[in-house]
Amino acid sequence: MPINKRQKSQYLFRNRWIDRQRIVRNMEAFQDLIVIVLCFGLFAYMVMQLWEIFTELTLPLDHQQVTAKILFLLILVELFRLLMVYLQEHSIAVGVAVEVSIVSVLREVIVHGALEITWVQAASICGLLFILGALLLVCAKTPHMDHMINKTKHSALNHSDDEQQENGNKMSHSTQYEEIVN
Repeated sequence: MPINKRQKSQYLFRNRWIDRQRIVRNMEAFQDLIVIVLCFGLFAYMVMQLWEIFTELTLPLDHQQVTAKILFLLILVELFRLLMVYLQEHSIAVGVAVEVSIVSVLREVIVHGALEITWVQAASICGLLFILGALLLVCAKTPHMDHMINKTKHSALNHSDDEQQENGNKMSHSTQYEEIVN
């Protein structure tokens, strides 16, 4: 009498079979819904900040505050882009997150003024910017995960087919050369 073996994607819970893959798909859909709600909220907040910037332009200008608000709006745009990348790829784009961090640090320096910062804070900010810049450089030089996944999908069989096609092309070129020479 053969024993029916359960699939790996299912497990027994309170005498019912529950499909883990379905649970994961549903949880991912719920996470996508949360990210979409965050995107709409962030977009609405960006519109409100933009309106506030335009209304402040009619008043006497405080250049430091206007610059700080514009940089804050750029930070919000980058956060929105980070959420869009997450929705598309279901992974966080580290390069975008580092860019947001760099702009945030620079915004704080502009808001508080470079002359009002102590030398310890200035050294700390310089060190942080140096580390974030190095991380951004590493992110730029490292291939993206999707690119690495696409490379691993090619099997040895596909490579041997490609080599055969290349060899076939070389053979046809060599025979054409022989025809020209003869």
